[in-house]
Amino acid sequence: MSVEHPIVTVTGSSGAGTSFVKRAVEKIFEREQLKVAIVEGDSYHKYPRMEMKKRVAESKENGGPVLTHFSEHANLFNELEALFKEYKETATGKRRYYIHSEDEAKEHNARLGTDLNPGEFTPWEPIPEGTDVLFYEGLHGMVKRKDHGPEEGMHDVAQYVDLGIGVAPSINIEWMQKIYRDTSERPYSVEQVRDVILERMPDYIETIVPQFHRTHINFHRVPLIDTSDPFSTISEDAPEGPKPEDSLIICHVRHQDIDLEAVKNEIPGAFLQNDETLVCGGQHMIQAMDLMMSPIIHNLVERKRAAMAQQ
Repeated sequence: MSVEHPIVTVTGSSGAGTSFVKRAVEKIFEREQLKVAIVEGDSYHKYPRMEMKKRVAESKENGGPVLTHFSEHANLFNELEALFKEYKETATGKRRYYIHSEDEAKEHNARLGTDLNPGEFTPWEPIPEGTDVLFYEGLHGMVKRKDHGPEEGMHDVAQYVDLGIGVAPSINIEWMQKIYRDTSERPYSVEQVRDVILERMPDYIETIVPQFHRTHINFHRVPLIDTSDPFSTISEDAPEGPKPEDSLIICHVRHQDIDLEAVKNEIPGAFLQNDETLVCGGQHMIQAMDLMMSPIIHNLVERKRAAMAQQ
């Protein structure tokens, strides 16, 4: 694998907290003064919002598996794999954006001179030249699907990733956070979100969960308070989920650049459950992420610079 053009991914399902980890990684990039090509997982969905709704309805009417955003059938795994491969080789590639809101529509329309609406994609654009690292955040950053024969589904995105970070909270927290987000920031009811959660479960098991075996670090948030009924967020004043201090973070590490014993000594109250697993209070999650990811990203960049200096 080329060390000249590293790729870092943060992977997890909706509501898992990948955006939170994304912000932590971006702070490390800023501290290292890196120029980053950011790729949003939503931009590699296959269908715009209205088309996706139509396809989902058709899948239900046909009595087959319900089409979901977790599935390879609703995503451009071939395009994502091609991007990662091209970036590893040449630090080039193409990307686009999925427009979630009116504010995002205004921003992209002003930048591109377009008239796009929420739920649509921007045109494909080349990644800016001279970037130091590609950073992906979304559902499928470590996906590997080879079960549909030689003509379809032979996609291995994970093979190109230098640092894969998984975010896998307790399932009830994940549901609570998704319900809170989709009902407060997006036009959905609790009942609609609950139906989506149920419909996605087969694809969650088949496509999302296996990625966590390929990551280098997994952050798993575990509640210390009662979250037994995540759908209680039907109340308008229901909480988004446990506060950081009301949870533990299970950090599972499979990377030679991390000294877990040293990380443990830096975090108050942290302890090692085994040689690969550190446990700390949720209020120390950002510190734990920084201590673990910083040396890996720093070493990736140093190896990149050393390789380029030899050319």
